[in-house]
Amino acid sequence: MAAELQKGLHQILQKVDGLYGIILSDRDGVTILKAHVDPPPSSPSSPGSPFPESILRVNFLATFSTATEQASKLGMGRNEKIISIYQKFQIIQFNKLPVVVTLIAKKDANTGFLLTTIEELLGPLVIAVRKDVSAYYNSHLLNAGES
Repeated sequence: MAAELQKGLHQILQKVDGLYGIILSDRDGVTILKAHVDPPPSSPSSPGSPFPESILRVNFLATFSTATEQASKLGMGRNEKIISIYQKFQIIQFNKLPVVVTLIAKKDANTGFLLTTIEELLGPLVIAVRKDVSAYYNSHLLNAGES
C-alpha cells in the first residue's frame, strides 16, 4: 500500500507547476511519505536549489505543531493552515492531525490553487494515512500502559 501512496504523491507533484515537494509527517515531524523534485533541491548537483535541505528534516517539520498550537490560542478557533513565504519558495502546511501535510512550492506559485486543489487531491491519501497513524499511536499507547 505504501508504494501506491508514494506513486500517488509523485503523480500529484508532476501535475502541479511550481510544486517542489509534498511531505506527510506525524505531529513530531517524522516523515511518513514524501515526494520531491529530482534531484532533491538541496543536492550539490543543483546549486540554485529552490529550498534548503533543512525543510526535509524532522526539526523543521516538527515546528508546525508548535506554531499551529500557538496560533490556535489567539481566540479565533483551531488553526488549520500555515503559509510561509520566503525569498525563493513558499511552504504551506495543513493541520490534519495526527498527520501534517507540507507543500513546498515556488515563491510565485498560485497559493490559492495549492490551498484548494492540492488539498482536494490529497484528501483520500491523507485519510488513508491518518487511519494508519492513529492505529499506530493507539496500539503504542495501549502497549505502553501495559508495561
